Amino acid sequence: MDIRSLQQVSCARLEAPFFGCDLNLKLGVSLTVREGRRPLNGLRMVPENGTSGWYIWAGEDFSDDDDFFLPFHGKHLEEWAPVVLPYLALPPGWRFLIDGDYEDVWHDKDLLK
Repeated sequence: MDIRSLQQVSCARLEAPFFGCDLNLKLGVSLTVREGRRPLNGLRMVPENGTSGWYIWAGEDFSDDDDFFLPFHGKHLEEWAPVVLPYLALPPGWRFLIDGDYEDVWHDKDLLK
């Protein structure tokens, strides 16, 4: 199954509108994702200025440091964290936390303020 189909299935299962995510756009990714830490966390803001709106980090710690999220094209996630790909079509205001068989996905209206 291709990535778009996986995303459509995930959105339907989670009863979320399909918003799509062009993997050629940039997203904010912490280096902890590339290092293979877990759990994986993601939140989607409103896309702007050629970004997808996604911010993805790994581990339990989140940082407000200016260099915590670095701009990478979504294509890098195919190698670094393919498990997040099915969630990337969730619309702005959605979040996920995944770790092995554990999955928590929810709408966070505060992200849209």
